[in-house]
Amino acid sequence: MKDTITKKAAFVAGIIKENPVFVSLLGMCPTLATTKSVESAIGMGILVILVLIGSNVLISLLRNIIPSEVKIPCYIVVIATFVTIVKMLTQAFIPALYSSLGVFISLIVVNCIILGRAEAFASKHGPVASFMDAIGTGLGYTLALVIVAFIREFIGTGALSFGVYFPIGRAFFLHIFPEQYALSIFVQSAGGFLSLGLVLAVMACYKNIKDDKKAAAEKARIEELKKKKAEELAKKKAEEEAKKAQEAAQKADTPVESAPESKEAPILKPEVKEAI
Repeated sequence: MKDTITKKAAFVAGIIKENPVFVSLLGMCPTLATTKSVESAIGMGILVILVLIGSNVLISLLRNIIPSEVKIPCYIVVIATFVTIVKMLTQAFIPALYSSLGVFISLIVVNCIILGRAEAFASKHGPVASFMDAIGTGLGYTLALVIVAFIREFIGTGALSFGVYFPIGRAFFLHIFPEQYALSIFVQSAGGFLSLGLVLAVMACYKNIKDDKKAAAEKARIEELKKKKAEELAKKKAEEEAKKAQEAAQKADTPVESAPESKEAPILKPEVKEAI
């Protein structure tokens, strides 16, 4: 049961509580550079998930063999191997996505999210738990990319595109509002900072509201405990005073008995013998 809870917690934590982008603020460079469209963000997320799964599982299997003195170089070699495999497969089967992401596929090797999960989780847990951690962290990273990319593409172009990078047939565009009203700055470099800052601001506002509600509830609970304690003390004091008053009334109603007279033994005077 404990292992099951660990796997579930490892999966959920990477998506929400320990989201690598919105919570840990890791991988900012690819987050800002590969989120000009939702499709490219999904592609980058899928590649990171594949690298995470491969490196986490392999490092978990080798965690008792790799010497602690050279573990970081070994981790980098393992990660670089999977990045090379993913890069070659992307170039062969999805060349449009490969051209769009460019150098950022190779930079997955030095992505602190990948190395961080290898060091913090995979090197200390079994392969199954490490696999679940890789899936959760990868999905959390992909979700963050998609949210930022949606804001940038939606506000910057007024439409969402599909089939431009993935070979799913004919590309099509979902126009939401006229392009003349779009803010093109959001599809430029500055748009990444603006979109990410907007999301972080909304999350901080939500967190502050939640913390305020929690603090108010805790304050109300403390006040209720104080009130309850004061009522208990007042009740106890009233009971003691009533008891004292009852005892005083009983003493006042009880007649005072006179003390019995003490009979003293007569003092025998010694007979005085007259001297003859």
